[in-house]
Amino acid sequence: MNKKLLSLYGLKWNPFAPEVPVDALHVGARLESFCWRVEQLVGEGGFALVTGLPGVGKSVALRVLTERLSALRDVQVGVLSRPQAGMADFYRELGELFGVQLHPHNRWGGAKVLRGSWQGHIDASQCRPVLIVDEGQEMQLAVLNELRLLASARLDSHLLLTVVLAGDQRLIERFRSEELLPLGSRMRVRLALDRASPEDLRELLQHVLAKAGAPKLMTPELVATLCDHAQGNLRALMNMGSELLALAAQREARQIDEQLFFETFAAPAPAQLKVAARRR
Repeated sequence: MNKKLLSLYGLKWNPFAPEVPVDALHVGARLESFCWRVEQLVGEGGFALVTGLPGVGKSVALRVLTERLSALRDVQVGVLSRPQAGMADFYRELGELFGVQLHPHNRWGGAKVLRGSWQGHIDASQCRPVLIVDEGQEMQLAVLNELRLLASARLDSHLLLTVVLAGDQRLIERFRSEELLPLGSRMRVRLALDRASPEDLRELLQHVLAKAGAPKLMTPELVATLCDHAQGNLRALMNMGSELLALAAQREARQIDEQLFFETFAAPAPAQLKVAARRR
């Protein structure tokens, strides 16, 4: 959304865009607790897990967590960009994230160099490096098991890495399989996200509008209607808000109200459907 349209409502940024600044995101009590527990985990190492249906805020939780961890002294954080990659590319990206040169065709040598780098970081800072993985359900079986084996030493008694995995229900189902049960049993910190209540969505929406500089952008009636129709899904809420904002800006409306919502999202009346069918 261009500056002209943002200035129409006194907005600092589009409050419904995916790139909302991290410090403007709403952090509830459960997410706050999860971030704190992962911060403690960094000193010991191990696996943490974020799960939930699509659109309930897993990636947002990881953004908040990554920002918190990156602000800690001596904590090294890497975010895996291609969870679906095969073994060779997985090693290549780990090498880039943690600043070591690897030769993916020599997996034993690569593992040795990586583990030595992580141990050096632990010796210097007493903190485990952190690997963040979103869309964990897309990871290949062999890569997940390789990550489990890479992350520990001394017969599984010494943890070299803190890993935060996030994924939808498919990841939970995979952890119940015989092949991945050893990894699933290692999750030390968990955050299971569910559909938000209309009250929680209202609090989130009011928070992001205030942070963006336009707390009165939407009428209270529209806020309530949006939160009811989003069915507990944060992504659905933001997508509807973004579409309404664009339409309101096109019309140069001073405020977004319920009328625009019903014009945009209301289902066609039966009579309109019959007319459309006859025209076809």
